[in-house]
Amino acid sequence: MEYPPGALPVFLPPAAFGSEHYNAAFKALMALCGAATIVLVALLLVRLRAGALRLWSAVLLLALSPIALGPISLNTYDAWPALLTVGALALLLADLPVAALALLGLAFAAKVYPVVLLLPALVFVWRTAGRVAALGALGAFTGVAAVVVVPFLALSPHGLAESFRAQASRSLQVESLGGSLLGVADRVGWYSATVVHRTGHAISYDLAGSLPRGLAAASSVAQVVAVLAVVWLYVRGRDEPQRLVTSFAAAVAGFLAFTRFFSPQYLVWLIPLVALLGLAEWLLVGAALVLAQVWFFHYRDVFSLGGYIWLVLLRDALAVALFAVALFRLRRRPTEDEYSVPLEDKAPVGIPS
Repeated sequence: MEYPPGALPVFLPPAAFGSEHYNAAFKALMALCGAATIVLVALLLVRLRAGALRLWSAVLLLALSPIALGPISLNTYDAWPALLTVGALALLLADLPVAALALLGLAFAAKVYPVVLLLPALVFVWRTAGRVAALGALGAFTGVAAVVVVPFLALSPHGLAESFRAQASRSLQVESLGGSLLGVADRVGWYSATVVHRTGHAISYDLAGSLPRGLAAASSVAQVVAVLAVVWLYVRGRDEPQRLVTSFAAAVAGFLAFTRFFSPQYLVWLIPLVALLGLAEWLLVGAALVLAQVWFFHYRDVFSLGGYIWLVLLRDALAVALFAVALFRLRRRPTEDEYSVPLEDKAPVGIPS
């Protein structure tokens, strides 16, 4: 199987409806994951004491995002790890670190990318609940991931290794930042690109050659640097709920901005976290969604490095801009009234004292 074992909880249940109805059942399950994510985002915004306008705007942004993303939002299982990730964040802010990291461990076993959230989460737990709580939370993350992965390691070590290798060893995809840059360079005559259709476990259209290999390696390094930059900036500031939310969004944005393979559905990971931020981030991710939908039905032109490759590059540039804006938000100190918090000696508005 191409995907990690944590994907099976959403791959297997639709089979109960038979092969003829599998696709419809799977889409319905992904729609349920999306609906649950909307509820969690709304609860998180209440926890962050967002105003009514911000709350409803964020929920509508999230609810309407599948329209911009298109059918791929229900055809892939990315809504599952996105739901688990938002759930882990909600549990962290509810002072349930062990349950939060356990859920994050399941998300990691499903799609790997949530591992970039482990360090910010552990820093938050360490500084708000202590070293023992942080170690317990790390144990929960490791334990849940092991419970999901180890049985498959025992039964089929080659198959398990192949599911991770298929993702980790992918070359520079046309849709990545480096790939789209080379694609545009090919369009204007600065570079002669060679696109290879790979049909192994991870089917993709990649760029072949020494320069693409070098850019692929540089992209992996940039991903690590981006995540470490988020952790560094978070450590330097206070452990406020909004800063933790911003660090989660920034870490995923940095991971996506510099990835070697950036399929349109990966934006599903980011949308719920961005919905918890501000207008600038909403506009950037909204534009990226629309651009991805514009070329979704013109993939042949993208893979042949036709004119649509310019839109792919613009989408990737928006992802980099989103990462930069989130980093800036994480770096700057909030004003006194930016995230209003009731005074300790007064009851919150709307709650009888």
